[in-house]
Amino acid sequence: MTSGTTPLRLILIVLGFGILAMLVFPEARYHFLSQTAPRPVTPRGDLSSLERSTIELFERASPSVVQIIAQRGGGLFTESDDSAAGTGTGFLWDSAGNIVTNAHVVQNAARVAVRTSSGGLYNADVVGTAPNYDLAVVRIMKFADLPPPLPVGTSADLRVGQSVFAIGNPFGLDQTLTTGVISALKRRMPTAGGREIADVIQTDAAINPGNSGGPLLDSAGRLIGVNTAILSPSGTSAGIGFAIPVDIVNRVVPELIKSGRVRTPGIGIVAASEAVASRAGIDGVVIVQTAPNSPAARAGLRGVDPRTGAVGDVIVGANGKRVRKLSDLTDILEQVGVSGQIRLTILRGGGEQTITVDVVDIAAR
Repeated sequence: MTSGTTPLRLILIVLGFGILAMLVFPEARYHFLSQTAPRPVTPRGDLSSLERSTIELFERASPSVVQIIAQRGGGLFTESDDSAAGTGTGFLWDSAGNIVTNAHVVQNAARVAVRTSSGGLYNADVVGTAPNYDLAVVRIMKFADLPPPLPVGTSADLRVGQSVFAIGNPFGLDQTLTTGVISALKRRMPTAGGREIADVIQTDAAINPGNSGGPLLDSAGRLIGVNTAILSPSGTSAGIGFAIPVDIVNRVVPELIKSGRVRTPGIGIVAASEAVASRAGIDGVVIVQTAPNSPAARAGLRGVDPRTGAVGDVIVGANGKRVRKLSDLTDILEQVGVSGQIRLTILRGGGEQTITVDVVDIAAR
C-alpha cells in the first residue's frame, strides 16, 4: 500500500462513519442537514397565457364588482358594523351609479349600502325590483370616482364547455374569483314572482351564498349572466350554479332604471297547475278563469264551469308553437311583448279553434 492512498482511505472511512451515524442517530442528520437560514427562491418561468389572461380579466373587471349589504332592521350603517344584514354582490351597470343585483338580495330591506372594491361604503337607493326575473337595480349618488361599467355580451350564442368567470363575495369574502365552464344551457328556474326564467345558464364555477347578484363573465370579460342560485343540499357550492342570461338582463334593467318596474306581458288568465292538468290527462294549459275585462275575457276564452267543474278551454298552441305547460305560454308572451297580439290554439268541445288575443301589462292591472 502506498502512502498516497492512505488519506483517501481515511476520508472514505470518515464518510462511512458519518453516514452510519446519521442513519443510526437521526439527531445527527438533523444537525448536519437542517436548513437554518431562509432558502433561496427558485425562479419560475413566465406565467402561462391562460394564467395571464385570467389575471388581466380579473384586474379589469373586479373594480366594477361591489358588495351589497341589505339591512332588514333599524339603525345606520357604519364601516365597522354591518351586522343583522344580508349580503350579496352587484356590479356597475352605467356611469350614473346604477348597480345590478338580485331582487332577493334587497327584498324587504330597510336600508341598502354598497361597499366598493376600494373599501368605501355608500348608502344606496333601491331604484326598482323585478321578482319575476330576480333582478334589481340600486343606485349610489356618489359616483365621481366609480370605475367603468362592465362590458355587456350576449347569451344567444353561448356554448356548453365555454369558459366562464364569476366574481363575487361568497360568505362575505369580497373580490373572490372562481372559474369553470358552462355546464348546460336552457335551464328553467322558478322565481319568487311565480313565473319561470327561461334559458338559464348552468355553470360549475363555484357559486356560494353571497355570490348572488354578481356577474358571470366570458373569457373576453363581457357580462353574459347574473349569478342567482345554487343547487345544493348543504347550501354550499356543489358544482351546480345558475345565472340569469344577459339578454334578459339587458331588457329588464333599462326598464327598471326608467320606471322602477318591469312590464309583465299577459292575457289575464288563471291557469291550473301542471299537476292538476296531468292528473286529468290534459296536455296543455287549462284555463281556470279569466280576469274581468281582461283581453282573455274580451276574446271569449272560457274557464272551468264553476257549477259543474267541467273543463273549458285548454291552450295547446301559441303563434304556431306547441304549448304543453304555462311556462311555454309565458315564453311566447315574453317574445310578443306588451301591446302585441298572440294567436292561441285552444281545445274546445272536442275541436281546435284559433283565437287572437291582445297582450297587456298584467302587472299594472
